[in-house]
Amino acid sequence: MTVFNHALVMLIGFASGVLVSGAVFAFITIVGVVPRLAQKTNSTRYIKVYEAAIMAGGLVGLVFSFFAPAGNWGYWLLPVIGMAAGIFYGCMAMSLAEVLNVIPILARRARLQRGMFFLVMSIAIGKMIGALLYFLVPGFFTH
Repeated sequence: MTVFNHALVMLIGFASGVLVSGAVFAFITIVGVVPRLAQKTNSTRYIKVYEAAIMAGGLVGLVFSFFAPAGNWGYWLLPVIGMAAGIFYGCMAMSLAEVLNVIPILARRARLQRGMFFLVMSIAIGKMIGALLYFLVPGFFTH
């Protein structure tokens, strides 16, 4: 590849990263994850800490995506990152569901009078079982 081709690929990669990260943070802002989380946990005085944690998580993810940590950090670092990502996506999914009032609409359309707890728990347990199979069973998922 020529220098021009390398520069073009770098520019496209950088622009794509800026676009995706901007879209993710705009989505977080529009959905209102941080204010909703602070409101539900009665911790509105810590809203700046929540925002700083989200920004710090984005920066740490950026650094780790460019520079792999030296040594054998995977045994303890990967589960910590996985747990943090799971908490983040769980909070985002629940605030999106709450903003859109998905669960009451689903209950009305499915004519569920009782058993909503079991519906939500079955979705969560299914997601957990799928993640455990993916990460713990060798060869479960291949490219």
